[in-house]
Amino acid sequence: MRKLAFFLPLALFLGLAVFLFSGLFSNPMERESSVLNKPLPVFSLPDLNDPTKQWTADSLKGKPLLLNVWGVWCPTCNAELAYLSELREQGVTIVGLYYEQPADAAFGEVFDLARLQQDVALKLSQNGNPYQWNILDKERSLIFDLGVTGAPETFLIDKNGVVRYHHIGDINPQLWQQKLASEWQALQE
Repeated sequence: MRKLAFFLPLALFLGLAVFLFSGLFSNPMERESSVLNKPLPVFSLPDLNDPTKQWTADSLKGKPLLLNVWGVWCPTCNAELAYLSELREQGVTIVGLYYEQPADAAFGEVFDLARLQQDVALKLSQNGNPYQWNILDKERSLIFDLGVTGAPETFLIDKNGVVRYHHIGDINPQLWQQKLASEWQALQE
């Protein structure tokens, strides 16, 4: 029994060391997404610029597109707008899913749609507007259903509304050429 008690801490240490060491070789930009090869979750959310218009999962069917989760508060999102705009000029359909950070009434914060629309218009005029339209997910319901952990994140959606690829982080020329261009081309055929 004493020998077991002597080796137990060593075994626990080695197990923890192996677990942590394996994490050194994982890529945080690539993780298995629970929504891959599944239809988009059911949703009905307003257009950011025209809240009387509602977007649904069926609205995103018909042709392949990129669903880009972003926010004006996100520096990486702002940095990728120029390249996403280039992709739009090349014929890539991109829909924005605006990630609204929660307001905290305890600090006097309240949601102000008019202010948000101004901020978005200003940011898109400064950095380029790649979006066909922007979906406002004020309560973050679709964002949670998609398993989004932050912004930016991008989903490649096929013409039937099925998620075919999920990328965490910005879309840049290198990533597009190495990973997404071939996926996009395959969905065009």
